[in-house]
Amino acid sequence: MEMLNIALPKGRLGEKVYAMFEAAGFECPSIKENNRKLIFENPEKGVRYFWVKPSDVAIYVERGAADVGVAGKDILLEYAPEVYELLDLKTGVCRMAVAAKEGFVDDDRRTLRVATKFSNIAAAHYAAKGRDIDIIHLNGSIELAPILGLSDVIVDIVETGTTLRENRLSVIETVVPISARLIANKANFKFKGGRIEALAAGLRALTEATQ
Repeated sequence: MEMLNIALPKGRLGEKVYAMFEAAGFECPSIKENNRKLIFENPEKGVRYFWVKPSDVAIYVERGAADVGVAGKDILLEYAPEVYELLDLKTGVCRMAVAAKEGFVDDDRRTLRVATKFSNIAAAHYAAKGRDIDIIHLNGSIELAPILGLSDVIVDIVETGTTLRENRLSVIETVVPISARLIANKANFKFKGGRIEALAAGLRALTEATQ
């Protein structure tokens, strides 16, 4: 059987997603073994899984190293990879939001300073509003930026909001809802479309059953 190459995001989300793949009939028992292997195969089911950094899944899929993968909608919006988005897996649910110090009021007479690691999402969001902004691209601890006066607001992923509250920040606007998506390589879909569609159908049935 021809192997279906599947890129999974490392971490808690990847484990949740693998459980869905397993429930859909695409199991690979060796993936649960406690070792440092990165690639796991089940020839009987024709699946080969590998763990990659969440932000890299779309690259593996776009470049064809993986036939399918699971990536957050935030990654798809930020980097716009050339892939097919097949299914919302309804897991890894959170939102992209604008947050600021408590009591913040936007003065639209001056440029708004926005700290984020999602520069393209932030730029598109404010362009749609016609708001003039200065993007400050950061890679971590975005919450520090408004506290230390580096920015007026931040655009970041918010799950529970606990980190924001602990740093006396609050959400002032939701940009877009985020969840994990099943994506596929466009070229490989032509050759393995039947198998990929069978996988997507199995996962779709699971997501609909839990609604």
